[in-house]
Amino acid sequence: MTTRIACLGDSLTRAQFSVDYLDLLRRRHPPGDVQLARFGANGDFAYNLLQRLDAVVRNPPDVITVLIGTNDARASLAGYPVEQAMKRKQLPDRPSAGWFQQCLGAVVARLRAETDATIGLLSLPVLGQQLDGAAAQASQAYSRMIADVAATNEVAYLPLHERQIEELRRADPPPIPYREVTPAAAVGVLVEHAVLRRSLDTISRRRGLVLTTDHIHQNSRGASLIAEVIDAGLLTRSA
Repeated sequence: MTTRIACLGDSLTRAQFSVDYLDLLRRRHPPGDVQLARFGANGDFAYNLLQRLDAVVRNPPDVITVLIGTNDARASLAGYPVEQAMKRKQLPDRPSAGWFQQCLGAVVARLRAETDATIGLLSLPVLGQQLDGAAAQASQAYSRMIADVAATNEVAYLPLHERQIEELRRADPPPIPYREVTPAAAVGVLVEHAVLRRSLDTISRRRGLVLTTDHIHQNSRGASLIAEVIDAGLLTRSA
């Protein structure tokens, strides 16, 4: 019997700048075992995801994964262009921790009310790879909020952040400072990938990054951990 899975999120789920964790998740199962639907939008905040749930509940899946909050966490960092993001994503309020929790809670409440799906909230990928840096600390703080929302709403919590922390500690990566991704930098990755035919893993390796191509978007190692956590936390239990 095929398990229908809807994956909700931001650019990590859309997979234009990241290795596609949906593809890696599909490969972990025999052909026809899972059917994946992608609901990812570049730059989305939790508020934006809340606005586009109609497409998900219209044809309810068996399993729903939610990977959102990276942009909310980034907006808490010094140097993030908050005003530009608010305009681009049409945010009615300035991003904040409290608003993030409120929006994520509303996402879960609607999914629970209008579907019978098994729901899992993933904690965030680690921002950057300096675990004591402000970016990594922000992704950890927002991951704790995700855990709180999952517990309050009695849905599964999928510990991606914790798995990536373990991976980074084992790798003992070079202390490369976190750099916020600009639109030009994002286009630069696309040019390297599409025009120069460099794999995302090659781009990542050339920059000395262990899990990402640019401190945010995932390489194969990072994306594999996303697929692994979803598989272990939701699919084995629903099989």
